[in-house]
Amino acid sequence: MMTPDRPDPTDAHTPNAPPPDPHAPSAGPGAAPLDPSAARQGPTSSPLTPEAAAALDAADDWDPLAAQRSPEDPPLDVLLSGTVFFDIVFTGLERQPRPGEELWSKGMGSSPGGIANLAVAAARLGLRTGLVAGFGDDAYADWMWHTMAHEEGIDLSASRRFPDFHSPLTASVATQGDRAMVTHGHELPEPLSMLIADAPAARAAVVDLAGETSWWADLARRGSKIFVDIGFDETGRWDLSDLAPLAHCHAFTPNALEAMSYTRTDSPDRAVRALAERVPLAVVTDGAAGSYAIDGSTGEEAFCPAVPVTATDTTGAGDVFAAALVLGTLADWPLAERLKFASLCSALAVQQFGGSLAAPGWGDITDWWRHLSDAADGGDLRAAYTRDGYCFLDDVVPDHQVQGRRRAQGTFALRSDAGKH
Repeated sequence: MMTPDRPDPTDAHTPNAPPPDPHAPSAGPGAAPLDPSAARQGPTSSPLTPEAAAALDAADDWDPLAAQRSPEDPPLDVLLSGTVFFDIVFTGLERQPRPGEELWSKGMGSSPGGIANLAVAAARLGLRTGLVAGFGDDAYADWMWHTMAHEEGIDLSASRRFPDFHSPLTASVATQGDRAMVTHGHELPEPLSMLIADAPAARAAVVDLAGETSWWADLARRGSKIFVDIGFDETGRWDLSDLAPLAHCHAFTPNALEAMSYTRTDSPDRAVRALAERVPLAVVTDGAAGSYAIDGSTGEEAFCPAVPVTATDTTGAGDVFAAALVLGTLADWPLAERLKFASLCSALAVQQFGGSLAAPGWGDITDWWRHLSDAADGGDLRAAYTRDGYCFLDDVVPDHQVQGRRRAQGTFALRSDAGKH
């Protein structure tokens, strides 16, 4: 989103994870590398034959929007801007430390956070993603730039490194189903709006109403579909004038509390109908209760229940939902399928610790679909019921192995073990 997003802790997938539950989203094989080159060069990876390496390269080139692309398309599918945080998460603690007390955690991991959560989620779904952000000149920034540009394939051509500037950092302690965070950072030496004007053109942009909005009209004139979110209004005013920039937007995706507060309604269903009068695509998310949407451009209305799953950490779930919604919209999927796909991707993410590196890739999505289908074919009635609602995935998931863009194993300098605890 084009505003500083709050920092989120990292994900690290547990190596040698048990087989996925067919009733819940798969976490994917824990040993899968970030990309084919990492598989061939990483010190902990198994050696690959030339044929296997070539197969991974081919899988990594798979494009879910290939059928919709034309030579006239802009270079990017989605453009984002905001603050990138270096996130450290501690897991495996029974409680928060008391003042003056030192506790040892069993697990620790790190990842790019903040706007990187959304950028990585979009890139892993195959969207050609560009990020406008300011980076420092410290080792954290070196690693985050490399992770996003070279391992996740995010276009950072409009981003900038600032000398004598250090990365914003968040330390997060996750325990008892909640987390506490300490963050440190400074304002960038220059506003990002100076860099956005020079960013490559994009078919869509994901922004935040709480950020700078003066350039949205120009972005819309350039042909970008603007997807907008908004945060909690701590003033409690919920001023309708805050929604004025929606005039330039294609989609608005608040959560249920935000939507009902701004529209003065008493249910997500009524809220989404009120918001549909302001934007072509209105989507209201209601956590485990599901999501509601109206697409005025197609005349569709839809409700989608959440995919049932035991959540480990809901950090970044909204970013994953937004990225999946953008993909489904650019692919011209029916509205109900867009909501189901976004719900599934979010459910896959919340089973892991963290933000950006918990985002699922097509390998994870394919794993979930194949395991679910196998269970249904084996007579599992619950799996068969779930599969009936996701049959469209048969025409979406690749029919070959997709090894790239799975959940990351790496952390700053060492392999993360946050997911083990």
